[in-house]
Amino acid sequence: MTPSAPDTMRGMSSAASRPADGTDANVELSVIIPAHNSSSVIEDTARQMAHRLAGTRTEIIVVENGSTDDTFAQCQRIAQEWDAQGVTFTLLQSEKGMGNALRAGSLASAGRRVLLTADDLPFGFGDIDQAEALPDAAVVIGSKAHPDSNSDRGALRATLTGGFALLRRAVLGMRTGDPQGTFIIDGELLRSVAPDLEEPGFLFTTELVYLVEKRGIRPVEVPVNLRADHVSHDSRISRSDVVSMGTGLFRLRGRHKLTTAHSTSGANSND
Repeated sequence: MTPSAPDTMRGMSSAASRPADGTDANVELSVIIPAHNSSSVIEDTARQMAHRLAGTRTEIIVVENGSTDDTFAQCQRIAQEWDAQGVTFTLLQSEKGMGNALRAGSLASAGRRVLLTADDLPFGFGDIDQAEALPDAAVVIGSKAHPDSNSDRGALRATLTGGFALLRRAVLGMRTGDPQGTFIIDGELLRSVAPDLEEPGFLFTTELVYLVEKRGIRPVEVPVNLRADHVSHDSRISRSDVVSMGTGLFRLRGRHKLTTAHSTSGANSND
């Protein structure tokens, strides 16, 4: 069963520091950052983001999920000390899993557009720069599959990624090259889809793209450049994760085919 917004948010702790001028009622951009064992990077990421977006009506939402280090305590301190001009900081908690964190942040967001990004900003701000030049695009993806992207992390990663892309296209018929990049998406669209997103882990954004494409919306993929200090970083996605994600594609397809069938049946019964 798809979790409702209250179910998703249940048990969360939150802390927020918002400006007194009421800009939270008219947020231009929500930035959602999942944080799992992110103590070494999360403060620097939040400060860099605040500096890049200074003076804008932006909310940064960090969603700590199942960390075993002091990530949550660090984020509590950041929230208490936050003083960025025009940029607010909100801390949430979800169950462990990138998908759980992104769903919780999506449902809590208020922005006209929403950025889904990583805790260490692997592509810097190139994705934001390009999305700003595409104000009417419903979905913009910082895509590693774009021919102009520079995101080489080695032959093994490329082989695993390529194989998974072929399987994803075969199982889901997906036209988007990289549904696991960074996202800048229309806020109303995201919040309307989020209650139907169930994937708790790495497949969350694949499920998001699948449902967006089923609505007839084609994401715009833009090139990204992997930051020099990330080239030698090991991927957080293991071989076992790739296998699990592969089987998850069939689960995802079956779940949403069932949902579509139920919706069609319900509509016909009202004729």
